[in-house]
Amino acid sequence: MIQLSLGFLARQIERLQPAPVRPPSPDQPRPWKHGLSVLFVRQPRARRYLLRLRPDGVARLVIPRRGSQAEALRFLERSEAWLLQQQTRRLSRRQHPWQDGTRFLFRGEEVELHVDQVGEQVKLRFADQVLPLATAQSDYRKAVLAYLRHLAEIELPVRTRDLAHVHGIDIQRVTIRAQKTRWGSCSARGTISLNWRLIHAPASVVDYLIIHELMHRRQMNHSARYWELVEAACPDYRSAELWLKKNRLEVAP
Repeated sequence: MIQLSLGFLARQIERLQPAPVRPPSPDQPRPWKHGLSVLFVRQPRARRYLLRLRPDGVARLVIPRRGSQAEALRFLERSEAWLLQQQTRRLSRRQHPWQDGTRFLFRGEEVELHVDQVGEQVKLRFADQVLPLATAQSDYRKAVLAYLRHLAEIELPVRTRDLAHVHGIDIQRVTIRAQKTRWGSCSARGTISLNWRLIHAPASVVDYLIIHELMHRRQMNHSARYWELVEAACPDYRSAELWLKKNRLEVAP
């Protein structure tokens, strides 16, 4: 009887003990601060830490092959101001549709959208551009961004081929894409891929980004020799790098 009583008592004590705390699943976002959650993603092919704010408000942080969780957290802390800026912009876009007076970046300059309406006919104007529309809309954001992408698809391949000719570099083709984390890339087969959002950047930054990818046709790495080639072709490349870091890719929902 004593043994049975002790066994019953042990089971009761076990029930009262708190359940062990399980570490968060690696594929689940972790709470951070400012109401944000962070999803850590390890990618062996990534060359550096990459951070972006997803449409659902979760920050996605890519850890490269030789990266560590500790360094990823330090990178996150260093990027706090930028992340808050992106959060503010995203909330602002959701609250305020693009209408007359909306301002945005175009070729490195902040421009203002003007909406001219006569009857059902609408003309959108910004900088030196005019975009006619058949009907009025409550939000012109999609129409403007689609037009900007169209401009990029026309202009960027032409500029890329011009610079490839200037520097004596052979390329196979140029594609304009909507990469989520890259401004551009170069394949081993000679395909240069550029992000259409470069239409927001100054001409000098666009040229640098194109040269950056073209030089990978000579050095498919980021070695010291590679950066020597970049500097020889674009002496002021560091200024362009600063612009790209300040205006890191923000993919719209």
